[in-house]
Amino acid sequence: MKKIFLLICLSLISALAFSQWAWQNPLPQGSTLNSVYFTDTNTGYSVGDYGTIIKSSNGGIAWTILSSGTTSDLYSVVFTNATTGYAVGGEGTILKTINGGTTWTTLSSGTTKLLRSVYFTGADIGYTVGDSGTILKTINSGTTWTALSSGTTNNLFSIFYPDANTGYAVGFSGTIIKTTDGGTNWTAQSSGASYALISVYFSDANRGYAVVRGGTILKTIDGGSSWTTLSSGNSSIVYSVYFFDDSTWYATGEWGSLSKTIDGGITWTLFTSGRADLYSVYFTDATTGYAVGESGAILKTSNGGTTWSPLSSGTAKIYLSSVNFPDANTGYAVGADGTILKTTNGGTTWTALESGTTYYLLSVYFTDTITGYAVGGNLMAPPVTNGSILKTTNGGTTWTALSSGTHEVLSSVYFTDANTGYIAGENGTILKTSNGGTTWTALTSGTTQYLHTVFFPDANTGYVLSNIGTILKTSDAGTTWTELLIGATHSFSSVYFTNTNTGYVVGCQHLYEGDGIILKTTDGGITWNELFCGTNQYLNSVCFTDANTGYAVGLQGTILQTINGGTTWTALSSGTTNDLMSVYFTDANTGYAVGEGETILRTTNGGTFVEETVSPLQTYILYPNPANTKITILDKKKLPGETTISIYSITGTLVMQFEIGDQSTVEFDISTLAKGIYLVKIQTRTIIECKKLVVN
Repeated sequence: MKKIFLLICLSLISALAFSQWAWQNPLPQGSTLNSVYFTDTNTGYSVGDYGTIIKSSNGGIAWTILSSGTTSDLYSVVFTNATTGYAVGGEGTILKTINGGTTWTTLSSGTTKLLRSVYFTGADIGYTVGDSGTILKTINSGTTWTALSSGTTNNLFSIFYPDANTGYAVGFSGTIIKTTDGGTNWTAQSSGASYALISVYFSDANRGYAVVRGGTILKTIDGGSSWTTLSSGNSSIVYSVYFFDDSTWYATGEWGSLSKTIDGGITWTLFTSGRADLYSVYFTDATTGYAVGESGAILKTSNGGTTWSPLSSGTAKIYLSSVNFPDANTGYAVGADGTILKTTNGGTTWTALESGTTYYLLSVYFTDTITGYAVGGNLMAPPVTNGSILKTTNGGTTWTALSSGTHEVLSSVYFTDANTGYIAGENGTILKTSNGGTTWTALTSGTTQYLHTVFFPDANTGYVLSNIGTILKTSDAGTTWTELLIGATHSFSSVYFTNTNTGYVVGCQHLYEGDGIILKTTDGGITWNELFCGTNQYLNSVCFTDANTGYAVGLQGTILQTINGGTTWTALSSGTTNDLMSVYFTDANTGYAVGEGETILRTTNGGTFVEETVSPLQTYILYPNPANTKITILDKKKLPGETTISIYSITGTLVMQFEIGDQSTVEFDISTLAKGIYLVKIQTRTIIECKKLVVN
């Protein structure tokens, strides 16, 4: 009966665990992929940041996002047969599947060190290496892992066994270590390299290769006693090399670089994908190969590397800075290199528009579905014509450059009606138009600081923020500006007012560093109170859907939500560690967040788990959720008698259990739990209730 109940609860978790924020761009997803492995010509897997695991069953044409049960970054994946595979990563994470990725079990590694590479010599015996010289070995298909003495404290990046007893591991500062007794003893070898070695491969016990991160490849023909230097033919940083045989190798690296040799490294042919940094490459046969990398990039070749085709959307090097929806279906996002994307179906698909500029576009605002403005500038080397204002009157089909009258980078645009708009920018720039952008007038801001954002809660009242703690306010439509919050050292990035008196600003404690910060005013900016937001990440954008419900997004995939006007903020699971730069909601439930690597996320339920509200008859409430170190369970009905609280991993393994008496509110310490998704079973003499818990 217990097993049946667990299966039911786990199936509920599986259905609900990914109902917060969904990828709209890139597709199939946009978290960085660190490793790729194919079990046959059609079936392949790739793992990456934030516990990402994706699978293809048709040679990469389509990919499915699998549930890993962890939010730890994953760095390596390997399969010992068609259905049994392993993935390793941060915080000592080791995952195993025995059903082709449908479910993954978290194995006990006995370490919290980051694990970077996993290799199996057979179905039962495997090794994983990682930081601080960590080497773990299993002889029972991962059930238990034993720490081996590597003889080094340098980070290890790769491990390879040419036979059951002989193995090599490589790592930081040119480290190469060798074992001839299945890992019991390791001997350091002299590589002659001073940089990190990121990959190792042996075709037999004597002939092998080690890859230097800077692009050099080392070769040995005497089992590592001596190494000679070869060139990879790649002037970029190399992240991965796939050795098809002793002669044919493929290397991938930064800025989408790919190179190939067919003569054992003597000569190389260099290709370029023009896309993301590529962190892993794998070939299923002499002609068919795959490369994965930054921001979910997936490439495929069917002609031995001569040409590579993208299997994923998005451009990894592009940051999206701003998103705006004039109605529920029509939305625009802008970013680096003059990027403008548009959707007409609520984010299901996005189309790139021709902006006519290569400047960095920092803000977009539409007054209706066809009339919009985008502003920005050249952030790297400002020319004379730097201040950039674009306007469209046909829904983005064409954009016209308007004369801004300034050379400064423009960072934010906001309109109070069809004709009246404001722009903020560097060096204290504030511009105003009263004729739909035909002409712009420079207003006197009284500061030379970089002004990040502009917002008007009504036609006359407006606010702008600077990157070093300044908040300016106007009450006369921009004619005069008053400095608020004098003496602050915070760095501000975004402002939002729910009415003329109540507003919020977000940023970080100091100039681009320190913990995230949220301030609130209820008197039109005269006084500001700092709210506890619980994040150490810089917050880039804030918006509210009503007086109580608001969202803030920031670096490393941070999304915060408040449902009580900022009194408390809850961290939501974004599904990525990509930086998020802007958030916008079209109604109480539907919202969008955009950022690094052309990331576009969408929620249709206010960003929260459905499970929390599916049953108005629930007896127990669990909060906070997600949680970090502690959770509280509240008994709404105050049921008498003993209550058992059991916490299970996503795979059904019991990890914690508590017995409590007649208590309506109980706090539990969960600081020992690894990041991931858990099942909490609450059982009394008369009821059993299960809940999902996210630990982050």
